Amino acid sequence: MLKRFVVVLASLLLPVGAYAAQQLTAGVDYAEMSPQAIDTPPGKIEVVEFFWYGCPHCYDLEPALEPWVKKLPKDVVFKRVPAAFNEQWAIAARVYYALESIGESERLHVKLFNAIHRDHLRITSESEMADWLKKQNVDVAKYAAAYKSFAVDSRLKRAVQLLEGYRIDGKPAIDGVPALVVQGRYLANGSMSGSREKLLQTVDYLIAQVRKNHGR
Repeated sequence: MLKRFVVVLASLLLPVGAYAAQQLTAGVDYAEMSPQAIDTPPGKIEVVEFFWYGCPHCYDLEPALEPWVKKLPKDVVFKRVPAAFNEQWAIAARVYYALESIGESERLHVKLFNAIHRDHLRITSESEMADWLKKQNVDVAKYAAAYKSFAVDSRLKRAVQLLEGYRIDGKPAIDGVPALVVQGRYLANGSMSGSREKLLQTVDYLIAQVRKNHGR
């Protein structure tokens, strides 16, 4: 019985192992971009998620992304960057940076996603946001000051520059979200991966490739 159990277990694990071991293809499973400078300490591998609070695909990814982030190796630094493709998206980006500047982004990130997609909160409405923040025990005056601050303005401009900097053959590499960028060079997204599980597996593969290329 024990031998049979081991054989069955091995057969169940094989697809995962086979996927992890296979060679993914640039241009099919992920994209190689013009390398960008990364703001991460030496010896660390940077993973950036570009997202938008109004994006249903970003919302769908979050339940898988959150536990995945918690299990990342110590040499991997994960960052979120709100994509601001237009004025409406820029409002959501400003909300994220305002919450981050007052130390509330981690606590409220998933809750805000839920409020928007499940409870139909309009993130572009100042009054609705203020009411929601009060219910989350946030100092609304402190949040409002951060929302209009020079620091948030600067971070938003930097996010736009970062987004526009990623190019493939001179053209913008990122035209939708969620998009994950590894070490300022490799892009993985849902359209190439097909599912959130495979998307995260692709990022795992790219992290391993960066580590291998650096002899680690």
